[in-house]
Amino acid sequence: MTTLDRRSIALAVSLSALAGFVDAMGFLTTKGFFISFMSGNSTRLGVAVGKNNVENMFIAGGVIGCFVGGVILGTLIASKSKNRKRARVLLTVSVLLAIATFAWIFKIPHVGLVAMVMAMGAENAVFQQKGETNIGLTYMTGALVKCGQRIAAIFEGAPKWEWAPYALLWAGLVCGAAFGTWAHSVYGTNGLVFAIVWSLLLALITSRDWSSNGVLDPEKS
Repeated sequence: MTTLDRRSIALAVSLSALAGFVDAMGFLTTKGFFISFMSGNSTRLGVAVGKNNVENMFIAGGVIGCFVGGVILGTLIASKSKNRKRARVLLTVSVLLAIATFAWIFKIPHVGLVAMVMAMGAENAVFQQKGETNIGLTYMTGALVKCGQRIAAIFEGAPKWEWAPYALLWAGLVCGAAFGTWAHSVYGTNGLVFAIVWSLLLALITSRDWSSNGVLDPEKS
């Protein structure tokens, strides 16, 4: 991430905040299941298996499967896009979030949950290069590990601020989750409208060709 330019870092932090927002909305709505954090759901799946809780096994396993499905969708869209790759992926995320919002409005919670989870899976394709994602936007364990490693490297003579982008990525998710919690407490699942607008704005911004997208994603946005 330290090889990205400032605009790409700002985009990554904004997307992490979006993931935190949607994750908090989903976590509160489903009473304990994550929308973007599959490590947590994997643990819940293991606990459900250990306790023979069939309902939670089904929910956790289903969420994980939908997330992978979203990753597949986002990856295919990014791979097929010759230019404005990021904008196309973000438009896909926006459409999925819109489907989720209307599903909750019309009392079709299962469709709403599936669309939310797929949106977060697809989001990870924004920084895709050669079929692989180089920045985890919806989970922060790797970012915190790299942050700690960069701080440790300072004592060996490395640059002083290489840890900062990873810390910002983590902070973005936390701030987004705080905003999502507020939105859910005031508007319920209708608060997803904020996420739709957020994603559309990022799609509009990235639809313009940036002169430099960083080493990790040298293609046009």
